[in-house]
Amino acid sequence: MKFNISIFCFLLAAIPMVGVCQEISISGTVKTEENIPVSFANAVLLSESDSTVVSGASTNDQGYFIIDNIEEGDYKLKITFIGYNDYTKSLTELTKHIDLGTIVLQENSETLSEVSITAKKPTVKKEADRLVFNVAETALSEGSLLDVVKSTPGVLVFDGKILIKNTVPTVYINDRKAQLTSSELLQLLESSPANTIQSIEVITNPPANYDAESGAVLNIKMTKNLATGYRGSVYGNYTQGVFPRYNGGLNQYFKTDKINVFANYSYTHNKINRENDDTVFYLDQNNEIDEAWQSNIKRNTWTKTHNVNFNIDVFFNEKNKMNVSSNILLTPYFKYNVNNNTNIYDENNLFLSRFDTQSTFKDKKHNLDFDLGYTHTFNEGSGSLYYNGHFTTYKYDRTQEALSQYYDQNNVFINPTAFDTDANQRTNIFTSQIDYNLPLKNSGSLDLGVKFSNVKTESDIEKNDFDFNTNQTVFNYTYSNAFNYDESVFAAYANFNKDWTKWSLNAGLRVEQTDIEGESLTTNQTNTQSYFEWFPTVSLKFQASDNFSVYTNYKRSITRPDFKDLNPFTFFLNDNTFVVGNPNLKPVFTDHYTFGTNITEYFTFEAYYKRSQGNIYQLARQNNATNQITYSPININETREYGFDFVTYFNVTPSWFLYAVTSFYNIQDQTQFGQELVTLDEWSNYSVLNNTFSFLKDKSLSVNAAITYLSSYLYGFSVVEDRFLSDLSVTKSVFNSRGVLSLSISDALNKADFKTSTQYDNQYSHYNTDQDTRYIKLGFRYKFGNIKLQTNERHKSIQEVDRIKDLD
Repeated sequence: MKFNISIFCFLLAAIPMVGVCQEISISGTVKTEENIPVSFANAVLLSESDSTVVSGASTNDQGYFIIDNIEEGDYKLKITFIGYNDYTKSLTELTKHIDLGTIVLQENSETLSEVSITAKKPTVKKEADRLVFNVAETALSEGSLLDVVKSTPGVLVFDGKILIKNTVPTVYINDRKAQLTSSELLQLLESSPANTIQSIEVITNPPANYDAESGAVLNIKMTKNLATGYRGSVYGNYTQGVFPRYNGGLNQYFKTDKINVFANYSYTHNKINRENDDTVFYLDQNNEIDEAWQSNIKRNTWTKTHNVNFNIDVFFNEKNKMNVSSNILLTPYFKYNVNNNTNIYDENNLFLSRFDTQSTFKDKKHNLDFDLGYTHTFNEGSGSLYYNGHFTTYKYDRTQEALSQYYDQNNVFINPTAFDTDANQRTNIFTSQIDYNLPLKNSGSLDLGVKFSNVKTESDIEKNDFDFNTNQTVFNYTYSNAFNYDESVFAAYANFNKDWTKWSLNAGLRVEQTDIEGESLTTNQTNTQSYFEWFPTVSLKFQASDNFSVYTNYKRSITRPDFKDLNPFTFFLNDNTFVVGNPNLKPVFTDHYTFGTNITEYFTFEAYYKRSQGNIYQLARQNNATNQITYSPININETREYGFDFVTYFNVTPSWFLYAVTSFYNIQDQTQFGQELVTLDEWSNYSVLNNTFSFLKDKSLSVNAAITYLSSYLYGFSVVEDRFLSDLSVTKSVFNSRGVLSLSISDALNKADFKTSTQYDNQYSHYNTDQDTRYIKLGFRYKFGNIKLQTNERHKSIQEVDRIKDLD
């Protein structure tokens, strides 16, 4: 690994000189009786004589606050936080700085009970670098985590992906990245109840303490621990789509003043349908249609998945805490069956021939990750030090059997072909990081950190062709291979955050040294990469008045290729369609600029510009000479995107909350194909209207209705045509709020299917996709034990794991 001394020079230079403190100030740290810091508590300084507000501040993540610029006099300090009794202290003849040390808030059980009944309306808060969607104790919190993600402003879930506009975000849970593949993540969110969720943050400009790959972040925040004792819940869901599917699970949580234990088990049994009607026009030398291949492709996927995760917090004392957690995902059964019927026509649409292919994939995989974290809090106002070590082991085995049968112009059988493949992947990921947080006076903080990660992947594939003359299999040396991949990344960062009366600033810099070696054993080819990069980020906000503010953001980020995409193997969908990796892929670098304004607390207008160099797309490239299609990832020259957003949210009535989002944006892709420079662009619109209603006197009946429109947009030199999504969910509390019945209807209007068109250079095709998104889901959850007890459930953050993907 290369090392650059400029990293440490930067870290030293990034530590600002703390200015001379004001002569009179008040500081302290607010905690619960369990010694847990209380974030966002209000500390208000009142005049002793008439109780008028003089000044105030909010506590940071460590519960620390400071109120400065105070004149001499008599005051009283009042600290408030929902669910706790107010804290009041008289401060007479104040003439110098006072550090009140640790202030302990006493739990107000009566208030807490009242909150759990009446707080039923979600709220939205737009900040300079993120949008915060608060859903605790609302109708949405009675569904699944996936239901909440789908209802989050600016977030779209479709085709097995989570998108923020046209970008796949990095998903975090409690500031720690979910350590699963994209399909496993959706499965986990769908099977997990949302009753422990506090809010979702859509972070469009992540600060430097996030990994440089975090171009956009979706951070799911779980609720804080509020009481000791035991609680649990059992839940089950039945979903009827094209085929029935179901899942169920059990949550267990126990808390004392020294230890918190959370454990969860869930089981999911799915059968998902997908159907495509595709047409590929193969062209002659004049780019005129020579042949048209029309295919009907039916895909069915069966999965049986077990998920176990646990989290243990141990509080040694008020300054030291340890955390041990793990997520275990086992998929002992995965079957993927593809039936492909292709008819071939000439340029006059006359039938020439046809073939049928039946291909069956069977997988076994496990994803095991383990984390150890330790936090040490220094003396009051001196900050905290956090260490995390992580290990993931990922195993993926896939077998495939394929049979094709060919027929002539008269529909007479000609001949068959058959083959089988055996592919295996082993991935080990190790990361280690240290973070230091220093609260600064005058409402500021400084974060410093270093991180090291190493990824090792070993993959192999064997292909055997079947000889129908001898009825024996023949080993195919050309398409059998082995590939080893080794990647090391060393990162360091500094991030500074400061609030003034009207201005707020969050600025940071992250540096990363990356060393990569990929080796194809059978072809004796080695690809090495080594690069050192800087990743600045800044968010600046000006609060002109209570009803008007402006902000601007900038961030540079990197997207490294997925491990699967770097693998040079060739996977055969049939004799004419291949998926091929690309070991020569380079990372993608993106510059993202934003300018926005908040008008009152209800309206946000935002403009942005984003430029990505070397963007990676898996393109379907047709070979007009051989009538074959190869799906392969490539780096294109650049992608430019710019647009305008409008967001509004408000309570129409005390029982009706509404938010609306609309975005108009343009995407332009440009790259060189041989001698041809291809440039395509498309204007698009993304709009959401979401309504949440509460009914009955005790607000125990809730309804959430959302509609989403996505116009046609450009993705990888293909135009994905418009679609319309509709979702309805109803929840009813029963058995004195211990039970919850739920009903969900997705894609009721059956408008989520879409068409993809490709026409540029010598490429010409159409794909019609019918997804299994139309369903009805019935669910029931029952809570037992102390139902007011909040969990410490969370998942750790390892961005390297996100690049593990299935071999679909």
